[in-house]
Amino acid sequence: MRLYLSSAGCGDHPERLVELLRGGRRAAVIANALDRSPELRGAALAEELAGLRRLGLDARELDLRHDPIEALAELHLVWVCGGNVFELRRALAASGADEAIVAAVRADRIVYGGNSAGACVLAPSLRGLETVDEPGDQPRHDGLGLIGFAFVPHCSAPGRPGIPECDRLAERYRADGVPHRALHDGQALVIDDRAGSDRRAGPR
Repeated sequence: MRLYLSSAGCGDHPERLVELLRGGRRAAVIANALDRSPELRGAALAEELAGLRRLGLDARELDLRHDPIEALAELHLVWVCGGNVFELRRALAASGADEAIVAAVRADRIVYGGNSAGACVLAPSLRGLETVDEPGDQPRHDGLGLIGFAFVPHCSAPGRPGIPECDRLAERYRADGVPHRALHDGQALVIDDRAGSDRRAGPR
């Protein structure tokens, strides 16, 4: 299982993502976490695609609203960008992409990369994230379970102000004993089971 989970963008060390791909170049960006915000979606998608292309990847969009999830079989990387984690979870479930992605990642057929909500959705549970994102009607609180802890992006660090709601959520998790990783923008969590590694990339 190979995961690259960033607080924002590709983090400050995107070369770690390229290393995980082991020469693979075909990538798709899922931007459905922003389906409720069409005014933001286009710009965010363009920025994510440009970032991956700067790394030498052949990147395109995979829109869960109408693109076939069978396209996953052709990819080396699926990149899931931020937005609303509950909207993302809904789109993954409605399309069947949640089960397809989990199976492909566990079988090490594909690298999963993502930032913000795209990383948060991998946790066992999304409980607590309703204090950061609007959950909407009948939200799902089960995550994809590819990581055994909650992921909290956009936390504060010296010289790097974060989002107050994220700082409060990380503090709540600490007080309640909820396993979690709190990252600030610039950091990414790199997981490579084959290499036996689980480490942060980026400034401390």
